[in-house]
Amino acid sequence: MTDVAIKRALLSVSDKTGIVELASRLAKAGVELVSTGGTAKALRDAGLQVLDVSDVTGFPEMMDGRVKTLHPMIHGGLLAVRDDPDHAEAMDTHDIGAIDLVVVNLYPFVNTVMSGADRDTIIENIDIGGPSMVRSAAKNHAYVTIVTDPEDYHGLYDELAGHDGATTLEFRKRMAAKAFAATAAYDSAISSWFAFADQQAMFPDALSIAMQLGSTLRYGENPHQMAALYQPNGPASAGVPQAEQVQGKELSYNNLNDADAALGLVAEFPANTPAIVIVKHANPCGVAQAPTLLEAWQKALACDSVSAFGGIVAANVPLDGATAEAITQIFTEVVIAPGVDDAAREIFAAKKNLRLLLLEDLPDPARPGLEMKTIAGGMLFQSRDNGVIGEADLKVVTKRQPTQQEVTDALFAWKVAKHVKSNAIVYARDNVTAGIGAGQMNRRDSSRIAAVRAAEAAEAAGWDAPMTVGSAVASDAFFPFADGLLSAVEAGATMVIQPGGSMRDEEVIAAADEAGIAMVFTGMRHFKH
Repeated sequence: MTDVAIKRALLSVSDKTGIVELASRLAKAGVELVSTGGTAKALRDAGLQVLDVSDVTGFPEMMDGRVKTLHPMIHGGLLAVRDDPDHAEAMDTHDIGAIDLVVVNLYPFVNTVMSGADRDTIIENIDIGGPSMVRSAAKNHAYVTIVTDPEDYHGLYDELAGHDGATTLEFRKRMAAKAFAATAAYDSAISSWFAFADQQAMFPDALSIAMQLGSTLRYGENPHQMAALYQPNGPASAGVPQAEQVQGKELSYNNLNDADAALGLVAEFPANTPAIVIVKHANPCGVAQAPTLLEAWQKALACDSVSAFGGIVAANVPLDGATAEAITQIFTEVVIAPGVDDAAREIFAAKKNLRLLLLEDLPDPARPGLEMKTIAGGMLFQSRDNGVIGEADLKVVTKRQPTQQEVTDALFAWKVAKHVKSNAIVYARDNVTAGIGAGQMNRRDSSRIAAVRAAEAAEAAGWDAPMTVGSAVASDAFFPFADGLLSAVEAGATMVIQPGGSMRDEEVIAAADEAGIAMVFTGMRHFKH
C-alpha cells in the first residue's frame, strides 16, 4: 500500500496551536472529524462539525476523562490491516470505522512538573490514552497517518495538496518514526521524574535518556568522524547549546567541547570581579581575575600566549569594546560571555569567522546532575563534580602557617585545577594562573611543564622572574611522592594545596617542612580524565 486517502481524522491535542486551521482544511476537503473534550469544544466554537469519541464508542467519557479513547471502536479503526480479509470482516461485524489520520499531542507532563505542581496534579498529567493512540497509529503507518507535532501541520498540508488528499508511505513512515520518538521521550520524562524526583534515586534500576537533535555537525573530533549535537527534551541548564550565536561559522564538535570547558570554569567565578578563561583543547591555558575585564584578559593571555592562539575565550561579565579589541588581536575561535556592549559587538563583527556566543545566565557550578561517558559495551554515569572547598575546609599540615595572600592564591589555583585534565598542576599568584601543567602520566612532569610555561611567559614579557616565584601551587590529587612537591619548590612556589591521602603523606609533609613552605590538605580531589 502506498498512498492513503484521508477520509476520517481523529483530533485530540493538549497543545491547540494551529488545530482549528488544520481541522478547517480537513473539513473543507470532506474529511469527517472525530474529537475529544477540549479539542472538540475548540473546533465547535470555530463552527466546525465534530463527532464526539463517545458517539463512536457508545460509551461516555468517564472517570474524569481517564477513560475515553481506550476502546476497540477506536483502536480497531487504528490497528486494522485494511487489506487483510479477517481484519476487514471484524470491522464489518463490529461496525468499526477506519481512522486514516490521527493528530495527537500529549498532556504537558514536563511543564506540569516545572510549574511546581503537587504530586497528585503531576500524576493526573500522565497521558495514557494519547500515547496508546499514537503508538497504534504509528504501528499501522502502512494505512494510518500520525502527526504529533504542530510544526508538521504545514508538511501535512503540502502532502495532501500534492497527492490529491492522500499521504504517501514515505511521509507516514517519517511521521511514525517521529511519533515513536515522542512517546519514548514522554515515557522517559515520566520515568525520570519517578526515579529522581519522586523516589530520590541516584541510579535507578533502569535509566532512559531522551534527547532531541539540535543540529548535525560538519564532523567530529576528526574529519572522518560524523557528529551531531543533541539537547534534552525537557528543561536544560544554561550552557553552550542554549547560547545565542551572534556571528561566525557553524560551531564544530571541538568548538562545542572546548566552549563547554571554558564556560564551566568561568562560571566558578562570581560576577563581582571580572574573570577571563582561555581554553585550548579542553584545558585552560590562562585564567585571571582583575578589576577590569581588559586587565583580566591581558593577565590570562600572559600565562601562555602560544597556546591561546586559536583558543576559546570565556568571560563572566559582559564584554566591552576595549576587551573585544584586545581579544581580536590574536586568532580566536570562539568568544562566549553573558552579554556584549555595542562597541564590542561592532569590533567582533569585523572578524567574520569568529564565533560570538551570548548567554543570559552562566551555568550554576553547584548544580546537581549526572555525567555520562560511553565505553565499549556500556555507559558510565557519575554525579557532577560540583564539590567546592572554602578556607574553612583547609587543614594546615606543615610547621609554617600560610599567609592570607597564600591562602587566597591557593584557593584560586584549586578552582582552576578542578577543570584541568589529570594529572593537573596549577601555579597561581594574585588571582592569575602563573603556569598550568595538564594531562601528564605523572605529577612531577605536570609540575615541571607548568614551571616551564611560566618561565617562557616571563621571558616573553621581560620579567625578572616567572610568576611561579612566590606562588601557590594546586594539585588535583595527592602527591604520591615528594618529587612533585620538590619540583614546585624549585619553581618558586611557597604554598601547596592538595587533597592529601597518600600513604607517603608524612614524607611529603617532611619535604615541605624542610623547604620551609606551607601546605594545606583539602580532603577532596578533582580528577578529570
